[in-house]
Amino acid sequence: MLLKNQLTLDIHLKNGGKMNNLIKGDTGNWEVVIGIEVHAQVISQSKLFSSAATEFGAEHNTQVSFVDAGMPGMLPVINWVCVEQAIKTGLGLNAKINTYSIFDRKNYFYPDLPQGYQISQYKQPIVGEGNILIDLSDGSSKNVRIERLHLEQDAGKSLHDQHPSYSYVDLNRSGIALMEIVSMPDMSSSEEAQAYVKKLRSIVRYLGTCDGNMEEGSLRADVNVSVRKLGMGLGTRCEIKNVNSIKFIGQAIEYEAKRQIDLIEDSKKVLQETRLFDPKKGETRSMRSKEEAHDYRYFPDPDLLPLIFSEDVVEKIKNSIPELPDERKKRFESDYSLTSYDSSILVGDKETADYFEELTVGRNAKLVSNWLTGEFFAAMNKLGFSVENSPVNKTNFGMLIDLVENNTISNRIAKDIFEIMIETGDDPETIVEKKGMKQVSDEGELEEIIDSIIEKNPKQVESLNEKPKLMGWFVGQVMKETNGKANPSIVNKLLSKKLNN
Repeated sequence: MLLKNQLTLDIHLKNGGKMNNLIKGDTGNWEVVIGIEVHAQVISQSKLFSSAATEFGAEHNTQVSFVDAGMPGMLPVINWVCVEQAIKTGLGLNAKINTYSIFDRKNYFYPDLPQGYQISQYKQPIVGEGNILIDLSDGSSKNVRIERLHLEQDAGKSLHDQHPSYSYVDLNRSGIALMEIVSMPDMSSSEEAQAYVKKLRSIVRYLGTCDGNMEEGSLRADVNVSVRKLGMGLGTRCEIKNVNSIKFIGQAIEYEAKRQIDLIEDSKKVLQETRLFDPKKGETRSMRSKEEAHDYRYFPDPDLLPLIFSEDVVEKIKNSIPELPDERKKRFESDYSLTSYDSSILVGDKETADYFEELTVGRNAKLVSNWLTGEFFAAMNKLGFSVENSPVNKTNFGMLIDLVENNTISNRIAKDIFEIMIETGDDPETIVEKKGMKQVSDEGELEEIIDSIIEKNPKQVESLNEKPKLMGWFVGQVMKETNGKANPSIVNKLLSKKLNN
């Protein structure tokens, strides 16, 4: 479907420079209102109410207990590890922990829900209100409120590609513990929504409560989108179901917002419904009408007692919480004198932050940061690697930074060596020796080269006063003569001395 208005997101400065994300329509400016429900799979060896395994990728229907299959008379038994993980996540979200909560039955029928209901939490969840601070590209930060976190069991999975006439059901996921983390409708752009999910994923990974793997379905987002004119009440929202990529979240929001604006400006109604995002077409499509809470006929699960624990339990878990991204970012800024931007990038992923700190021991932190956030990340993203499976091991990468720091090689040569390291796996010292790439820092040797270049180019020397930028040309000539191996700082010092006299 082609939208009538192929609109672009405009950033407007209002209210003393505060950034507002507005979309221009035919009838004026529109604001997007976004709330997100994230389903995060709890890291646990067994399911929420059974002892069945939770390993990803197992053969169909090999990790199913009688409870998961909805067999009559089978009673659920709470997995305390999942409760602890939910409490830990709530604490990581600066949220209120409810020491008294209730499990409810959420009644609906799908072929992959053998019980005919889902055990979830409705009015009394285990975690109450919290907040997440997100960092935006313009250097600003924004607080996004968390409404609640509750525990619930996952459904199975319908398989439609196994037979030309039949659909099959895999119950391996049935009963797996999920944390549903519900935000308030505090986001107003695709950028904010993406930053929110990134930050949330980072927090649960730091905590070790969810692996955050969106490709495997360990973390999925239901994105609620509505639009309104500035100063007006909330519009009719549509829920985009099960978006499994940060990139797709942004694309889905931008398409859906524009779709809704087109409808309203054409004097049509936006229907409250559940929609799916098609990444191939870059558009959302209708799935079903949106259910309300009363449609699910919630009531307390008669097979499960209220979940009650003491404040001592909360305090014990609180004491086990590791340093989280926001705290680590502040420490990187103070201990390593890094910028807020660089620190944000480094702490976004725990493995990357750990990698940086290990590399920094005995080295210039700024130089390590520049290499990690620059050449290293660019290469890894291009090749589809991470710090954990990089073809350049930590020892060799550290050795490369050492060679730059002690002026054995220039930064430019180091980039060439890094590419060779990726291709061959060789250490940088071996490459430098084999290729003769050691930096020329001998002042006497460089002075001879510079004198020769000055002697051969009298016109350029004469023009230098009128054209100071010619100094860069002289530097380039020295680099050309030395095959890029001359120490740039020494070259600049010698040239300045000779040409400015």
